[in-house]
Amino acid sequence: MLPWIQLDCAQIPGGGGELRLKQRGTEFSIMLGTNELMNSRLSGSEEALATLSWEKISPRKRPHILIGGLGMGFTLRAALAVLPQDALVTVAELVPEVVTWARGPMAEVFQGSLDDPRVKVHVGDVGALISASRNSYDAILLDVDNGPEGLTRAANDDLYDYTGLRAAKAALRPKGVLAVWSSGPDQGFTRRLRDVGLAVQEEHIRAGRNRGARHVIWLASTDASTVGAKR
Repeated sequence: MLPWIQLDCAQIPGGGGELRLKQRGTEFSIMLGTNELMNSRLSGSEEALATLSWEKISPRKRPHILIGGLGMGFTLRAALAVLPQDALVTVAELVPEVVTWARGPMAEVFQGSLDDPRVKVHVGDVGALISASRNSYDAILLDVDNGPEGLTRAANDDLYDYTGLRAAKAALRPKGVLAVWSSGPDQGFTRRLRDVGLAVQEEHIRAGRNRGARHVIWLASTDASTVGAKR
């Protein structure tokens, strides 16, 4: 078996630790300590984050989607595949090197998605972007941690507490959707979503296409008819 080769590393702003980009043949991995945050061979649930969200808000004219976390671009590519040509996709990525990797060693994985005219990359904190927005997004898609807690850095906890969820709710347009990816369930987070007045639907999606661990995607909206019955 081919060995893993470390291509680069990057510090997460705010004391979040070090990301390491590794490659083995055509396979890529991004690690934080001993935790593998993402792997280029497993993209099913990240893609579902985009497609399930679009199903809840389509069809809309000139939809604006905010994606928190560039990662390996799976959510972005899936969004671009279903969104109309008049859509706007803002991708917020905290770590500048991740954008560099997307245009460099992982360019084949990204397949030119960053050059799509619908895409705008914001290098910075997605939480700050959400807090500064009002009635701006049709969908907010968050995949910045392994779940609704600050794994990559403690400050990310603010995205998932009551203050952060109220900010996300205010940043959504009417009947907009907040979608959050997680490696596993979290009943406390489900409760917090409902406590701030959001109707919630949970989806359990395989990490790969019909294989691998089951990940969780929360779909939350101010309008129960948008996300369907609570689960």
